[in-house]
Amino acid sequence: MRVKVGVMGSAGETHSESVAEELSAKAEALGRAIAGRGCVALTGGTTGLPHIVGAAAQRAGALHVGVSPAENEREHVERYKLPVEGTDVLIYTGFGLKGRNVVLVRSCDVVLIFRGGMGTLNELTIAHDEGRVVGCLTGTGGVADEAERLIQALRKKTRAVFLFDDEPTRLLDKCLGALKSFPDEGD
Repeated sequence: MRVKVGVMGSAGETHSESVAEELSAKAEALGRAIAGRGCVALTGGTTGLPHIVGAAAQRAGALHVGVSPAENEREHVERYKLPVEGTDVLIYTGFGLKGRNVVLVRSCDVVLIFRGGMGTLNELTIAHDEGRVVGCLTGTGGVADEAERLIQALRKKTRAVFLFDDEPTRLLDKCLGALKSFPDEGD
């Protein structure tokens, strides 16, 4: 079975041009690395950094699955203003943004946090509660840079494993390595 890597992060914020270029380059590199490792890329069927990663993974040969908050394609495009291009399969949950987040995270073997705001924080807490392998791409701002502090300050015992790195390929490799030694659900 192919490993499902979910990428969650900043979908719509604006950055300075130099920051945007650096983040886009990291997103492209992460997408290529996901494809290069034979993984499936999962995103929230959204815009911004997760979309750049998913589309790059798709161009590099990976399957890119988007988990949409919408009930159908029309709502996905018209109400949520989300793209359909760059995604191989869109799964329409009809659960809205927060409900979509639960489906997305629970569908992943590995969750990667890339920058991110409040929606990404919601995904991070779901991944923590669901006991996932979570990688945070540090140096990108937002939730990715605050996660370690938050996890330490708001302790809760789960099976979750948190890894941190500022280089996308190295972070993915750390997460895939941790997943190999991760106990199965029945253990």
